[in-house]
Amino acid sequence: MIIRKFDSREELDSYAAQYFIYIIQTKPTATLGLATGSTPIGIYEKMVERYRGGEVSFAQITTFNLDEYVGLQPQNEQSYAYFMNRHLFGHIDLPDNRAFLPNGMAADLAAECSRYDAMLAAQPIDVQLLGIGHNGHIGFNEPDRTLHGGTHVVELKRETLEANARFFASMDEVPKQAITMGVGSILKARTIMLVGKGADKADIMKQALTGPITTDCPASLLQTHANVLVLLDREAGRYV
Repeated sequence: MIIRKFDSREELDSYAAQYFIYIIQTKPTATLGLATGSTPIGIYEKMVERYRGGEVSFAQITTFNLDEYVGLQPQNEQSYAYFMNRHLFGHIDLPDNRAFLPNGMAADLAAECSRYDAMLAAQPIDVQLLGIGHNGHIGFNEPDRTLHGGTHVVELKRETLEANARFFASMDEVPKQAITMGVGSILKARTIMLVGKGADKADIMKQALTGPITTDCPASLLQTHANVLVLLDREAGRYV
């Protein structure tokens, strides 16, 4: 595990974006695992800047997102499909048919999970981008006695619903379920980039990176992976 700390979020975002650009320039057909939430927004902005500057093309890559809410149409402004189009896909030359997210509107959610797993098995991820939840969740893999290896439907914990409520008009509008890539799928990525920003992530980052490996903190399982790059701003990295 490599841990890098940055004095500012802008420095962190620039470094992360450059890492992805390097991967694409080295392997134009790379497969990227992408995340949503506030953490990656700055990274995506830097990637778009580099694309607009003519430094990189996304035309041959493939992307898989970690998760999607159950019950939200892709056109819903709070869906992760909408988020990705707003912050990245709508500004680069990535073909629509090479950008994949779980389908939270699928009539058969179990079949959708199996479909997504089959695609992941056929096209392994080169670099998986991850944020971390305040309770240690990665993707929407919440703390529990046991964790799923593959893509599955999850009942979101109260603390996750509260953390995501800021994106909705009210707490009642926050979806209670999501489809998420499993921890086993995440750990199959060749490289994992874990990003932490802000003082409110300092305690959980310490627990995830230096504490015991336990399903009570799903991010701690990243300690078992051979190639993890951790990027932290000054506040998030104060204890590691």
